[in-house]
Amino acid sequence: MAKVTISLPDSMSEYISDRIRSGPYESKSEYFRDLVRRDQEHFESLRRELIKGEQSAESSLSPEDILNRARARAKFISDLT
Repeated sequence: MAKVTISLPDSMSEYISDRIRSGPYESKSEYFRDLVRRDQEHFESLRRELIKGEQSAESSLSPEDILNRARARAKFISDLT
């Protein structure tokens, strides 16, 4: 297993410590593994959607409409976590 060292502002470090104390995570390593796992899942989901979009017919939506929908979806997903 690889070891990674990162630097964080005190406020972020305190936030992580609070998350660990509140129970969802047992260690900083577990917290960061979960963040990376979620990021991987998010990236794969976006990749699948892009492939699906490439393979589908042309859209009647404008590029601006598509971007606004994507932003709204990303905010919704972000609000869930």
